[in-house]
Amino acid sequence: MAVTGVRLYPWSADDFPVLRRCNAPEMTTHLGGPESEEKLAARQLRYEALSAREPAAGRMFRVDLGPETVGSIGFWEREWRGGPVYETGWAVLPEFQGRGLAAAALAELVDHVRAHGSRRSLHAFPGTDHPASNAVCRRAGFTCLGPVDFEYPPGTPHPSNDWHLPLTP
Repeated sequence: MAVTGVRLYPWSADDFPVLRRCNAPEMTTHLGGPESEEKLAARQLRYEALSAREPAAGRMFRVDLGPETVGSIGFWEREWRGGPVYETGWAVLPEFQGRGLAAAALAELVDHVRAHGSRRSLHAFPGTDHPASNAVCRRAGFTCLGPVDFEYPPGTPHPSNDWHLPLTP
């Protein structure tokens, strides 16, 4: 059953509490652990700056379901295997996990990227040890291109899967 009612809102200064909640140990197990307060504040500024740029450059979003904020999702430009692509990532707060909200938010994001983006493909790099995020990619219609050594956080090798979604026919 598809989840309806998920809405994406461009990231703003008011969304720092969401970022702080997403920085909890149980939310960052597959991302190298929580960031320091200083790094978290810098991330907030990067999210705000990204969401203030032209839409094709990428965007971070707060994810709401009705009156409740359930997480975050975004996309950004990167070079991958010699070409320009978009990368995506998301976080759903623990009390909302397991309800299909990440896949619903990703479907909304894909619609946004197809309408406003300029690159031909979208990639996600969930850890090979993160079955839930790999399932989100599969459910959203991405194709797994196989395992890759991905650095996240920078300087830390993280075995990941390279999930790909073409944005143009």
